[in-house]
Amino acid sequence: MNKAELVSAIAKRADVPASTVDSVLAGLQDELVDAITRGEKVAVSGLITVERTQRSARTGRNPQTGESIDIPAANTVKVTAGSNLKKAASSVPV
Repeated sequence: MNKAELVSAIAKRADVPASTVDSVLAGLQDELVDAITRGEKVAVSGLITVERTQRSARTGRNPQTGESIDIPAANTVKVTAGSNLKKAASSVPV
């Protein structure tokens, strides 16, 4: 599902204009980016948790040449599924 399909599905389910849903999703995106920039964790109970984490420096290996390379420390984003998403995923047969 891409963004346009998501906007359409939410608009239909919530019985609101698609432009309103698109504005809300844009606001959510902006707020998530700002919160991650500030180092804050964002949790939507039962759905998702997003937080900034630090990855320490390490030594890697170039798979083509086998040469060792230094990978610098970096900030990254960790996304964790909430209980409702986990339950939905586990209810689908494998």
